Amino acid sequence: MKGNVNYGQYAFLGGIVIALLVGLASNMLGGALPIVLGVLGLLGLVVGLLNVSDKEVTPFLVATIALLAVPSALQPIMMLLATGEMGVAMAGMMNGFLGAIAIFVSPAAFVVALKSIYSLAQPD
Repeated sequence: MKGNVNYGQYAFLGGIVIALLVGLASNMLGGALPIVLGVLGLLGLVVGLLNVSDKEVTPFLVATIALLAVPSALQPIMMLLATGEMGVAMAGMMNGFLGAIAIFVSPAAFVVALKSIYSLAQPD
């Protein structure tokens, strides 16, 4: 077994799991929700610093833009889902998950974009 531990991969997996948990249980987190979302943002920073190589910058940023556009695009579907008690719960979970994903990927995209701009500004 190799001695290399890829903390960025663990941060990515942890971020996805936490986003799912936030989506499923955000109403049960109460006062802990801001702390959980803060951890999610920090994990996003770790992912941006450790996981994205130079050749992955453009696909990563395009995927981030797509992920951040999804909540707006799904809003009409959410409105349709939000009928009846079960529909309101499902729409709430989906909104919680999508919001948590945005909190997770936004710091990563910020770091990756800054690294990209910095590398572009370097003389050849």
